Amino acid sequence: MPLLSELSDLQGRLQDDLFPYLEERLGPLGPSYQLLVAVFEMAPVAAFLRPWPCTRGRPPADRAPLVRALIAKTVLEVATTSALIERLQHDKTLRRLCGWHGAGAVPSEATFSRAFAEFAACELPTRMHEALIVATHKQRLVGHISRDATAIEAREKPVKVEAAKRCRRKRLPQKGEPGWETVRRLVRQQSMTLSEMLADLPKHCAKGIKPDAKGYKNAWTGYKLHLDIADGGIPVSAILTAASLHDSQAAIPLMTMTARRLTNLYDLMDPSYHAPEIDAACRARGRIPIVPPQARRDATLKAQLTAEAKARRAINFETPEQVRYRERTTAERANARLKDQFGGRFVRVRGHAKVMCHLMFGILALTVDQLMRLVAG
Repeated sequence: MPLLSELSDLQGRLQDDLFPYLEERLGPLGPSYQLLVAVFEMAPVAAFLRPWPCTRGRPPADRAPLVRALIAKTVLEVATTSALIERLQHDKTLRRLCGWHGAGAVPSEATFSRAFAEFAACELPTRMHEALIVATHKQRLVGHISRDATAIEAREKPVKVEAAKRCRRKRLPQKGEPGWETVRRLVRQQSMTLSEMLADLPKHCAKGIKPDAKGYKNAWTGYKLHLDIADGGIPVSAILTAASLHDSQAAIPLMTMTARRLTNLYDLMDPSYHAPEIDAACRARGRIPIVPPQARRDATLKAQLTAEAKARRAINFETPEQVRYRERTTAERANARLKDQFGGRFVRVRGHAKVMCHLMFGILALTVDQLMRLVAG
């Protein structure tokens, strides 16, 4: 396969050439530092930074080492910027990998803050991640895309938003007509472009409630991260919305975003995505949606589904859809790894743009790690 061949060649260059070269000059590199070097190699920072326009005044600090340091912050699970600066000043290996030669060259916390705001405004890590996915998956046929959402807790106050009033009409208003904003979002998304769908999604801090795998409801204040995960646990698309948004409202924008980056055959979603609009959108893009049926308040349908499941267990029979649906555990593992190993639980910034920027640095590192595991596995 072309992807595995390219990743195998990259891993060979890292193991045979780059890692020995760096260890000769900086000392032994642990697994975290080796992953950090792999991220720098697969997602070169300089290609995504704008050159300084050479205007009057003091030139700003070099942004490339700052980007590398922020990636290292997620890989090494450093919670705060002050702790990152302290580690850079005392860790020669990390400092040299990021691009600073002496401890005095490490910028102040204020410089890090200004640079991070610039990266959030221009969506730098999002563009780096998109370029990486396109480069590695454009010529690859992906079997399954697992779609899921996870809670992101934030340290800010929720914004109260009044719900739009809906009134019954004999005819639904069309796009551009008065009352169009009161039509169900899934209906409106059928005639929207990707940029319009993303702009329509709420992005403020809010309170959310989401049941876990065991059915218990968890409440939090912050945001909700929607992810599309390809086979191998590789995140390919991400959208950050308000915590109060239902998972299904981001399904069509996610699949549209993913369709621009790769080609896949099946979309695996949990019962919360069960909607005719989502089913039609999947099939219109040439994919087959696999969503377990949901009875909701239909007692007759619920009894039928229960009896059918009992009969299948009695004869030990599984449908092909059930076998494929088991692949959806990759989404849950990706969410867990993002939170436990790549900074998803340490959100210390405020505002949608900055929170998304922080999470995308972690998603970028997670993507590289999963890509390298394809070769190792």
